[in-house]
Amino acid sequence: MTSSSVGQGTTQSNQADTSRSDERQRGGGIAQKMSGASSAPVAFETGQGSTRIAPEVVAKIAGLAARDIPGVHSMGSGVARRIGQLRELFPGGSQAASQGVSVDVGERQAAIDLNLVTEYGQSIVDITEAVRRSVTGQVEGMTGLKVTEVNIQVDDIHVESSPDSQQQQSRGQ
Repeated sequence: MTSSSVGQGTTQSNQADTSRSDERQRGGGIAQKMSGASSAPVAFETGQGSTRIAPEVVAKIAGLAARDIPGVHSMGSGVARRIGQLRELFPGGSQAASQGVSVDVGERQAAIDLNLVTEYGQSIVDITEAVRRSVTGQVEGMTGLKVTEVNIQVDDIHVESSPDSQQQQSRGQ
């Protein structure tokens, strides 16, 4: 590689960074971080009116799409997962659909981060690729947003315990 090609790559990289910055200022890029709480809704303006989609809706769609994949045991990192398990113990309680999901949402794009627990003995690569396809398809199909990326972190592997080991654990052994 020559020094002129290195300089061109740097110039192109700087131009790309500048254009991303300009796009964010115009509102066309990924502009908001959403990890479960409130933020401004996504808006689509047409000649006949506007449609607003809350980022929480995008997170819920992504969470439900991920949970539908065989091999996904649960979602969320340590503490969030434990709280979700406690919620399920109460009548009518269930884990939040957006647990383990955070979303960066712009006017036309979304980037999604997921925390998963997979089942032992199944291919993590196959599970995560299936989750990525499902989440992208559901979010794009239901919201019209372009999913720019789906980042997945596998936090744990669920190992099914046998009834004998459960009895030993309950006796304190």
